[in-house]
Amino acid sequence: MSTISISDILELPVQERIQLVELIWDSVAATPEAVEVSPELKAELELRMLEFERNPESGYSWDQVKSRLKDGSWRTD
Repeated sequence: MSTISISDILELPVQERIQLVELIWDSVAATPEAVEVSPELKAELELRMLEFERNPESGYSWDQVKSRLKDGSWRTD
């Protein structure tokens, strides 16, 4: 297996770096069980799921989320 240094990666054109990131991400996503989730994060996710199940209408719609991401208003909460 050949290796590549960080400086070599940074010298690649942006499009090639994006492709590299996509390949790396796809390889991680292919084995989600290999990604460890801390007990604290598991507890937080369980709490959020319980809150959602209690009140599924709370929160934001997908359209609201997209709008807030586009206009930057998510930074003010």
